[in-house]
Amino acid sequence: MITVPIQMPDSTVTPVRVFAEGTPPAGSSFLIIPGLGLPAGYYDPLARELNKRGYPAAITELRGQGASDPSPSPDSEYGYHDLVTVDIPSALEVLHEHAPEATPFLLGHSLGGQVSCLVGARAPHAIGGIVLVGAGSPYYRGFPGMKALGPLVGGHMMSLTAGIAGYWPGDRVNVAGFGRQSRVLIKDWSRFARTGRISPANADIDYEQSLEEAELDVLAITVARDDVAPSTSVNTLVDKLRSARVEHWYNAKPQGHNGWIRDPGPTVERISQWIDAIR
Repeated sequence: MITVPIQMPDSTVTPVRVFAEGTPPAGSSFLIIPGLGLPAGYYDPLARELNKRGYPAAITELRGQGASDPSPSPDSEYGYHDLVTVDIPSALEVLHEHAPEATPFLLGHSLGGQVSCLVGARAPHAIGGIVLVGAGSPYYRGFPGMKALGPLVGGHMMSLTAGIAGYWPGDRVNVAGFGRQSRVLIKDWSRFARTGRISPANADIDYEQSLEEAELDVLAITVARDDVAPSTSVNTLVDKLRSARVEHWYNAKPQGHNGWIRDPGPTVERISQWIDAIR
């Protein structure tokens, strides 16, 4: 494994962890995009399993998370749109440098899956497809019963708190395990949770329309006992991809929202089968 640092326009330095030892020069590669509150290093077992099966893999930090420096502050002004137009394309360039002949796929977990869909909507021909694992829409209507109050009420309170503090102080207020985050990113997420629409700050395109029109290959994986991204939430996100070729898989092993990352064998096996089928 090697680490390649990327400097963002706001001077944040975000490392990309690359696993490309012994892999063939052609085929498919994967860029893993984490969820909120999880550092890139947490996904190392997943990247190693992909690499073991012949896929070059890279893991990018979300800006301001994990080894990305500095942590979000009142000066942080990045949200979904910045991740989609700056951060992920930069990480894809790093992956391309180490696997130039491979077709890159995005593998997004949780919010990383939402971002993956937006990247695919914006530039569908830049990637081979998208794998979503534990990645759903935070829209409150996608959650059953009282569980809808979490994203609806909790999201609104998080947005208000981030507006007052200048950032989301997740390192001190451990709500939802999101960690410390940019005010803009939390407001984008909260708006999505309340309205069901992805309308990021400073967006230069209609992301909802682009999601509908994007012709993509997508594998959507729901994991048993994942209360953060139940099947209803996953379907709410995937339903936006009306022009995509979507395949669903339910991982019946009760690994929850994060457990599959530490025991990735069944997930990677299913991903490999899907890659072979769409080639």
